[in-house]
Amino acid sequence: MTTRALSKEEILSQRRAFLGPSLSLSYEEPLLILRGQGQYLYDEAGNRYLDVVNNVCHVGHSHPRVVAALAEQAALLNTNTRYLHPAIVRYAEKLLATLPAPLEVCFFVCSGSEANELALRLARTYTGGLDTIVIVGAYHGNTAALIDISPYKHNGPGGRGAPPWVHAAPMPDPYRGPYKGYGRETGAQYAAGVGALLETIQAGDRALAGMIAEPVLGCGGQIVLPDGYLAEAFARVRAAGGVCIADEVQVGFGRVGSHFWGFETQGVVPDIVTMGKPIGNGHPLAAVATTRDIADAFANGMEYFNTFGGNPVSCAVGLAVLDVIEEEQLQENARRVGAYLLDGLRGLMDRHPLIGDVRGLGLFIGVELVDDRETLEPAAAEASWIVERMKEAGILLSIDGPLHNVLKLKPPIVFTAEDADFLVGALDNVLAEQADHRAGREL
Repeated sequence: MTTRALSKEEILSQRRAFLGPSLSLSYEEPLLILRGQGQYLYDEAGNRYLDVVNNVCHVGHSHPRVVAALAEQAALLNTNTRYLHPAIVRYAEKLLATLPAPLEVCFFVCSGSEANELALRLARTYTGGLDTIVIVGAYHGNTAALIDISPYKHNGPGGRGAPPWVHAAPMPDPYRGPYKGYGRETGAQYAAGVGALLETIQAGDRALAGMIAEPVLGCGGQIVLPDGYLAEAFARVRAAGGVCIADEVQVGFGRVGSHFWGFETQGVVPDIVTMGKPIGNGHPLAAVATTRDIADAFANGMEYFNTFGGNPVSCAVGLAVLDVIEEEQLQENARRVGAYLLDGLRGLMDRHPLIGDVRGLGLFIGVELVDDRETLEPAAAEASWIVERMKEAGILLSIDGPLHNVLKLKPPIVFTAEDADFLVGALDNVLAEQADHRAGREL
């Protein structure tokens, strides 16, 4: 029996009927995407789009090596983790080999949200504390506890603000913040904000669990941290008895190019590292890595069990992703192509005053749009218009940042220099169109 293909209009109608209305779609005219390959997505008519925003299919959509590993293991066995199986220990060993000592124990889960939720539990159990330091604009996941520690959500529409045990440090933004530049002095100035929060926590006779931070801020607007920020902030947190969590869900696995993990760019070793999104190239897999002391403290009599975390299929997929990154030298590709793309985007600034800042590490890049480079008035409407026009040009982008004015570029790390040229050329044209569009609007 052949199933009739649903039209875009039918799918939209059925989404409205069957799915929660808070589940969002991209673009004013949503795309019906039916196939992906490498850095490209294809719609129902066969139109090809360059995917510059997908930080999930890390080594490329439908990578044949990853697909083969999934299919081979799924045809043999998939079950929960209460049985011995070689895949989980092989994967844990290979994954931990990418991390510095003393990060030597893994927990496997199914999503970045689960990973960050577990990280909070580990920190609280180990320290006996509850209070948590986060960064303004941060997003760490979709569970209730993670919305509580995500200012991007709890201070946004529908949010209820932070609970009393969550303390938000100033965003270390060298472009918009009070301290400029990426040197160590700037990093120390922003880290002093963490110190002030610690004083507040201690003065209130509260108990600190720790601090969680992305090594490069995603929803905060693709913010590259000034040098030394995490080293200084983490040192203060540890001196106060807390643990330090690096949220690598968006930035890990070679995306920053110079290093395998984002936290390495800051010269720190966290106590807990969380991973998701790229870890399984789109397969639901995530992980937490931590120290032996923290893992042992968590074994307090309450069993930790995850039905699907670390199942044989997931581990086969995770191993394949690590193999592909290594064998295809994709970390080096992210470094080389990312630098080339940054240069191309910065080259647009002289011609297009709408671009206020271009920043990034490897293939984790933000282009901040402003109405005025002196006042830094955000150009949110223009950002939305540009994203829609880029889609028409066959390039998929998205918007991030608390002011909704940052174009985020996080493509699969198989992205090429030719892709970068296509992107920069198209953005150049669209920015020129936007200037004409804006001038006509002002007449």
